[in-house]
Amino acid sequence: MPKILIVEDNELSRDMLSRRLRRKGYEVLVATDGQEGIAMAQRELPDLVLMDLSLPDLDGWEATRRLKKDATTQHIPVIALTAHAMSGDREKAIDAGCDEYDTKPIDLRRLLSKMIRFVEDPETSGGEKSMA
Repeated sequence: MPKILIVEDNELSRDMLSRRLRRKGYEVLVATDGQEGIAMAQRELPDLVLMDLSLPDLDGWEATRRLKKDATTQHIPVIALTAHAMSGDREKAIDAGCDEYDTKPIDLRRLLSKMIRFVEDPETSGGEKSMA
């Protein structure tokens, strides 16, 4: 079962996304800020990080840069998530080391299609047909 780390400071967004991913068969870890996200990624080595870019204290851009500079975590794919999709934000996220970019509100089907490129689809493992 792929392990996904959600780094998100908004409780409603975090809870909604984590519940939906668990129902899809993912193991979900949650961090509420960039510093906690880095520590959890180093400790848990998730298969993928969903990184909110607008985090307090240590934002998602800097947290991603630190993950990608660390030999322990640099291989972990990071998908940037943002509600403030401004011109140039995608490029800025990719420049910071994010492997992919998605906007909020989350369209789960769209996000899953991006996630599947980095981790095994839990719905297709074991011969089950994907609903995404």
